[in-house]
Amino acid sequence: MSEVTDVKKVVLAYSGGLDTSVILKWLKETYNCEVVTFTADLGQGEELEPARKKAELLGIKEIYIEDMREEFVRDYVFPMFRANALYEGIYLLGTSIARPLIAKRQIEIAKETGADAVCHGATGKGNDQVRFELGYYALNPDIKVIAPWREWDLNSRTKLIEFAEQHQIPIATDKRGEAPFSVDANLLHTSSEGKALEDPANEAPDYIYQRSVTPEAAPDKATYIEVGFEQGDAVSIDGVAMSPATLLTKLNELGGINGIGQLDLVENRYVGMKSRGVYETPGGTILLSAHRGIETLTLDRGAAHLKDELMPRYAELIYNGFWWSPEREMLQALIDHSQKMVTGSVRMKLYKGNATVVGRTSPYSLYSMEHVTFEEDTVYDQRDAEGFIKLNALRLRLLQARNNRVK
Repeated sequence: MSEVTDVKKVVLAYSGGLDTSVILKWLKETYNCEVVTFTADLGQGEELEPARKKAELLGIKEIYIEDMREEFVRDYVFPMFRANALYEGIYLLGTSIARPLIAKRQIEIAKETGADAVCHGATGKGNDQVRFELGYYALNPDIKVIAPWREWDLNSRTKLIEFAEQHQIPIATDKRGEAPFSVDANLLHTSSEGKALEDPANEAPDYIYQRSVTPEAAPDKATYIEVGFEQGDAVSIDGVAMSPATLLTKLNELGGINGIGQLDLVENRYVGMKSRGVYETPGGTILLSAHRGIETLTLDRGAAHLKDELMPRYAELIYNGFWWSPEREMLQALIDHSQKMVTGSVRMKLYKGNATVVGRTSPYSLYSMEHVTFEEDTVYDQRDAEGFIKLNALRLRLLQARNNRVK
């Protein structure tokens, strides 16, 4: 049992699946409290009305089911992509970036409904418990937090199913056996972990991938698209203006067809252990490549390199759950300032798992053909390079001269 006592009403992050349905009943039994369910549509691709029906069946009166796809992409995914954020150099943070939005809305619903507690279904082994709870406390320091996986003794799928059957909780037929792997999904990515994937020595089977074909099965002809940007955010595909969620949905479709965005990763969890996950981020992979493409034209070298230096710190903050921290907000202000001239279009070639920049244009381009040409020019005096090199070499020459004397 946790330190949380005397709970009157709790807002539960509710998917309608086995775990959170058991949690719903367990909360009512353990804390004798009212439960409010909150189900967010973040583009996971599942029908959400069954979650409403199951919550009603379990006696819930206050049920929130909300389409948050536009807010998710506009206010969370896009700001993160302005930073080109990659955790440990490769992971596009699809699960991490969804948690602060869910936490924020839970806290808002708690205020709206007079609830004094919030609850999530994350286990005590993973990162999500940290992400949810750091968000809760950052937005409401006095909120009570219930984390059932750290309290109850239902520590196996068999025990969860037994509890569900004892309390007449409907169980989907595919949940009765041992699931081959667990999946978390939203509009940015899918994340698969566990069971068939637990041994990192074994190649992930093709059936793991839900949004993309394998590169081998992708078309033999390349797909070309043009992504338009304004101040660092993608705004159009092939000249057609789109909302953030619509645009990412379209990039997911194009990336999935061409086998783009599959990642098999052993990562370092914030809680200390390593875990193996298989991720699909088809649209995000295209978006990252395209964004870097437009930045190569529009960002000054010093600004671009500073961004690259800060990016791992920014990505780690998001991975570890510190979206609402002052340091993340400070970094975001710097990143957003850098994007004022990151406007233009990038031509992308999508082919068998690769998203390659093949062209880029911008009204704010810093690229000067006059300066870079190998032909004769009148704007650059190559003799200037001699003094530039000698000044940069001065310390190296003095160092070696000292070393020669010492020998």
